[in-house]
Amino acid sequence: MHDGCSGSFENGKQVADKVRTMGFDIQMMPMPLNIKCENCEKDFEMETFEGKCPECNMVYAVTPCHAFDSANVKPAGIDY
Repeated sequence: MHDGCSGSFENGKQVADKVRTMGFDIQMMPMPLNIKCENCEKDFEMETFEGKCPECNMVYAVTPCHAFDSANVKPAGIDY
């Protein structure tokens, strides 16, 4: 599924699963990212490696290696 920072994921669920497996899902990112929700189009600030849109509960995740750019944040699904 993922091999260090050079690996890739097929979807956001795989990213969320990996972040959870690594224990980073509730860990603070070095710098929060501003995210525009792909589901409801509301803006929110993602502070941990797994975040949830406060409007529609769409879950987003990013690996620590890729947390420097919001383009790397992937949606996993509502309440995933």
